[in-house]
Amino acid sequence: MKQLVLASLVLTLAGSALAQSAMEKSGINSLIGAAPKTQDFVQEAATSDLFEVQSSRLALEKGDAATKVFAQKMVQDHEKTTADLSGLVSSGKVKATLPKTMTTAQKEMLAKLNDLKGEDFGKQYRSDQQEAHEDAVDLFKRYSEGGENAELKAWAAKMLPALEHHLEMAENLIK
Repeated sequence: MKQLVLASLVLTLAGSALAQSAMEKSGINSLIGAAPKTQDFVQEAATSDLFEVQSSRLALEKGDAATKVFAQKMVQDHEKTTADLSGLVSSGKVKATLPKTMTTAQKEMLAKLNDLKGEDFGKQYRSDQQEAHEDAVDLFKRYSEGGENAELKAWAAKMLPALEHHLEMAENLIK
């Protein structure tokens, strides 16, 4: 109930374009199952890919054997989704701006990982991967079901099974 009251307040206080972005950034859209605006989706998907690739490259250096297998798959798959998303934007099929860097929170997570070694690194990396893939599955599901741009909506739906598989792999790494 609190979330709905907060969502109503945000919508009332901000203009509709700003409210959507504010609601996406605050997590309210996720709580109520609302699709993000196209720019919000592109921003979150792209920064998520940046984090996945960079943290997984680090895992290729620091991880145990199972972690390295998972990390290699993450680098390969997320570099492809980065290229796909970039192509949709550069072709003009999706009107959005791609971010050049990760979010501050993602940079902090990466810095923390960089400082860890051994099992501490593995435990944190696995936890970060599970959380990142839970967020990605939620984001792609919401956009594929209610997104504004037909091309991007279809792409999100096409990518969703791979992300769900990544989440399953991350959960299995934790077990």
